[in-house]
Amino acid sequence: MEQAKYPVTPDGRYFVVRGRLWRRSDPSLPEERRQELVNELMAARRAVGVAKKADDADALKAARAAVDAAKTNLGERGPVWWDDGAPDFNRRLAKNTPYADWFASLP
Repeated sequence: MEQAKYPVTPDGRYFVVRGRLWRRSDPSLPEERRQELVNELMAARRAVGVAKKADDADALKAARAAVDAAKTNLGERGPVWWDDGAPDFNRRLAKNTPYADWFASLP
């Protein structure tokens, strides 16, 4: 799956980049659907770049909304995909979360 080069928390909910937790995609998504959403996300990110280069505020707003929708559908934003009541630590520094000891133990 994705993020093989980044450490993944023991519960599989986040990967870590430069000390920050980023929520992973919902593992219950069927692979075909996940790939469709990843393709939508990449197209939306390209559209953000095109809109910025064209200095088109309306297109930029639409492209950013498409990025957000794809990430939400992947489970990386919006409601959490786990059901045990654990809070979301997305975008937080690992050292300031319950994952601090695990993170400190990484090489």
